[in-house]
Amino acid sequence: MNEKTSRIPKFYKRTIQERTQVVQEWAKLSHKQINQLANGGLTPEQADKMIENTIGLFNMPFAIATNFRINSKDYLLPMVIEEPSVVAAISNAARLFREGGGFQTSSDEPIMIGQIQILDIPNFNTAIEQINKNKQQLLKEANTVGGSIVKRGGGAIDIELRPFPNTQLGNMLIVHLLYDTRDAMGANAINTAVEYIAPYLEKITGGRVNLRILSNLTDKRKAYAEGVIPAQALANRSMSGEEVVRSIVEAGIFAEVDPYRAATHNKGIMNGIDAVIIATGNDWRAIEAGAHAYAARGGSYTSLTHWWQDEDGNLRGRIELPLAVGIVGGATRVHPLAQLSLQILGVKSARELAEIIAAAGLAQNLAAIRALATDGIQQGHMRMHARQLAVAAGAKDENVLQIAETMIQEGNIRLERAKQLVIQLQGENS
Repeated sequence: MNEKTSRIPKFYKRTIQERTQVVQEWAKLSHKQINQLANGGLTPEQADKMIENTIGLFNMPFAIATNFRINSKDYLLPMVIEEPSVVAAISNAARLFREGGGFQTSSDEPIMIGQIQILDIPNFNTAIEQINKNKQQLLKEANTVGGSIVKRGGGAIDIELRPFPNTQLGNMLIVHLLYDTRDAMGANAINTAVEYIAPYLEKITGGRVNLRILSNLTDKRKAYAEGVIPAQALANRSMSGEEVVRSIVEAGIFAEVDPYRAATHNKGIMNGIDAVIIATGNDWRAIEAGAHAYAARGGSYTSLTHWWQDEDGNLRGRIELPLAVGIVGGATRVHPLAQLSLQILGVKSARELAEIIAAAGLAQNLAAIRALATDGIQQGHMRMHARQLAVAAGAKDENVLQIAETMIQEGNIRLERAKQLVIQLQGENS
């Protein structure tokens, strides 16, 4: 049996039906799942059970990124995103990394942090001593409400203390409950645990507990991805491979030293990450919060990636960031298309999913800074923008590409011009 390959040349030129068939064969999707792909996968009745005050559904494009090879295994990446050029760019970047052997990834154990805020403590030092003395009992109590996660080998594993003396509120002690969530993102489990042990902490410290909540700065649950691209693979019509490598490294250092650039640089990274997060039913807002907090961990906001030229003259890139994702629980098991996405990915653990997502972030970053450092970002964006304007001008499906290409050739990508071309075609066909 031949190994499946995500290297699918000209995938973007195939029809929706042809692409769907490729993915159906790849992931062994049922006819029911194919129908769900076509209609958004979620019924109003299902949506009404997910959130409050539902009145309808809001669809977004569901796409597939090709060419990913991660730890010697090929993947097709489901992506849900409305921004033009992202899917094409990330697929092309994955192809470039593939020429260097693909991505190498790793991840930390799935350890989440639950925070408990203790105030009005009679004796700060005694409180710290008592918590350390009773640590094992506190962990045992936390695990009594751990449910299926504890049964699967997870649960509370340690306690760390973060004292904040002499705040505006007086002495404040923050207790971190470290919690192994296994294949779940784990928000509900960790929140249940910190709420459960709060009264015990009040009793042994003599203080008053206020907030009890997880932290989205999941810096004990990071994912890492790295890859190399041969310099010659980066050459284009106007620049040699060596010149492109140098320009990309210069762009990367720009983002490392300047927070104004880093904000846009990291936004591009999150284009790739968020799209896979949304497709798999995970919490993209939590991931965004953790990523940006991590980018500022040194006191100044900086890049989540690092780019350098190796001793052979090739381009190397690396990303690391907190990635608390799950493959069980929450929307991942409620939304049909989230389940379908996980089936396409074929992941067996939350850590594997996190590593895939890290690779997506690195690929998307390469795509963006390569475009910026060579032809400029607008070339690809404007091609898709021209299509969107053609649709907005009322073009029929069969005329959209023709109108878009005309505007691109003219260098006049505007809604007014699109409307003129629509009227012109209508006159020719009348």
